[in-house]
Amino acid sequence: MEQITIDEADLRLLELLQTDASRSNQALAELAHLSPPTSLRRVKRLRALGLIEREVAILQPDRLAPLIGHGLTALVEITLERQGAEQLDAFESRVVPDAAVQQCYRVSPGPDFILVVLVADMPAYLALAQRLFTSDANVRNVKAFFSLKRAKFDPRLPLGATAGERGVTRHLLD
Repeated sequence: MEQITIDEADLRLLELLQTDASRSNQALAELAHLSPPTSLRRVKRLRALGLIEREVAILQPDRLAPLIGHGLTALVEITLERQGAEQLDAFESRVVPDAAVQQCYRVSPGPDFILVVLVADMPAYLALAQRLFTSDANVRNVKAFFSLKRAKFDPRLPLGATAGERGVTRHLLD
């Protein structure tokens, strides 16, 4: 097991990157109170350690809606008939590659999975439900909730600024 160590400067870089990853290294270094070479070296290390999974552009759905349509967001609860590890893995393996499935969570207690799906319209949701849920004999119950309005969306992880402010070094076991 590899031990990963991050410190206050790493936490500052991670927080800045998850707020806006499009900043130049020069701007990032200035905001993190580091030299540009140190900033670049640390960011490369954080990527190599797998702490930065990927960098993406977050699109504004309400601004895009006039151009591509609003779409339909559904939060879907799935309960399986049998919940053995093999059945849970099989369901997950089937739904995760589907482009309409934006997020997939195994949850407990209650349903086995919560999915966040985005489709063009109700007929597209029906096609997705038939493709992913109805065709699986192990799916016992499907309960969908359709979003009327998204009041908040924030993909940032809370990094615990208070630990960084105390100068605490964190160790993660991989």
